[in-house]
Amino acid sequence: MKYRLLYFASLRDRAGVDSETVESFAADARNLYAELRARHGFAMDADCLRVAINGEFAAWDRALADGDEIVFIPPVSGG
Repeated sequence: MKYRLLYFASLRDRAGVDSETVESFAADARNLYAELRARHGFAMDADCLRVAINGEFAAWDRALADGDEIVFIPPVSGG
């Protein structure tokens, strides 16, 4: 399946891109993040992030569908 990924903050810095489309057999966001963590060397555990699928916050074990847009959201600080 193909997924469109959006990255923000430290994840964007580490991946070197704002977004990408990937092909994966990952059935849920947690497994997809594990693949991406290995590929890009993300330091954060999934438990430190929020995930949104198609514009809505979602549980990490929510099933993914071909064409989903997935955003991994790291903690941010404001000021």
